[in-house]
Amino acid sequence: MRTRTLGPYTVSAIGLGAMPLSMNNDRQIPSDESAIATVHAALDAGVTFIDTADIYAPSWDTVGHNESIVGRAVKSWGGDASQIVIGTKGGITRADGEVWGRDGSLPYLRAAVEASLRQLDVEAIDLYQYHRPDRWIVYGEIIQHLATLRDEGKIRAIGISNASVEEIDIAVEVLGEGNLASVQNEFSPRHPGSFDELRHCAERGIAFLPWSPLGGTGGAGRSVGDRFGVFADIGADRGVSPQQVVLAWELSLADVVIPIPGARRAASISDSARAADLELSTDELARCSAAIGLELDA
Repeated sequence: MRTRTLGPYTVSAIGLGAMPLSMNNDRQIPSDESAIATVHAALDAGVTFIDTADIYAPSWDTVGHNESIVGRAVKSWGGDASQIVIGTKGGITRADGEVWGRDGSLPYLRAAVEASLRQLDVEAIDLYQYHRPDRWIVYGEIIQHLATLRDEGKIRAIGISNASVEEIDIAVEVLGEGNLASVQNEFSPRHPGSFDELRHCAERGIAFLPWSPLGGTGGAGRSVGDRFGVFADIGADRGVSPQQVVLAWELSLADVVIPIPGARRAASISDSARAADLELSTDELARCSAAIGLELDA
């Protein structure tokens, strides 16, 4: 599989979004055995980046569920796991009665990181991403908290999620040029609203990780070819799935893009991984962009 740069790492051009293994809009949670088999299928297909988060869990009292699955799957895989990069996220709270909130304070983030270390069963987290802004705390202060945790040796690289262009620039200012590894925002044919952030990351050499790159876990990913016929048409011509065409198109937008399609079945991630080697023509790419309404620079 082709590779791309993610902060200090070289990873597969397609990653695995592990969230659907623990929570999804269909409310169908696979068994641990099936979930681990899906992660193994991703690794067998050449995927070397897996994205998770502490709050990805079936319920508030099982926080850490997804991290535990990912950690156990990587450790039980029969291949060489030394090049596998795991990214997790923190900063969203989930408490008794499914009360959700946000907390960017240093004490909370330190406790969250330490919990993630236990769930993943690692000595340091490869990539720790601030999940969503806590509007009660100055954004720059939160990024400094992450730098503190990095300096303590708990995390190796820092990313942010659901961030604006301004927040990307603040993170770079606090961390220093070249020290913001990634930005993870929603981006797909269904939701192209983060295209400005994607282009900003490309200009600054920051990895951009589209979450829900096929449209989400509630069926939008499965039906992307129905809603956007161009992907189905090109897929039929090429003998590949519409989903592969979507991911290949996203990869073409900038060499910093690393889509992380979610999957709860081995077949899904095996299909998505093949998009890394699908080269679309200039005309095909233009048709895809036009269907989404994106105006790309000539």
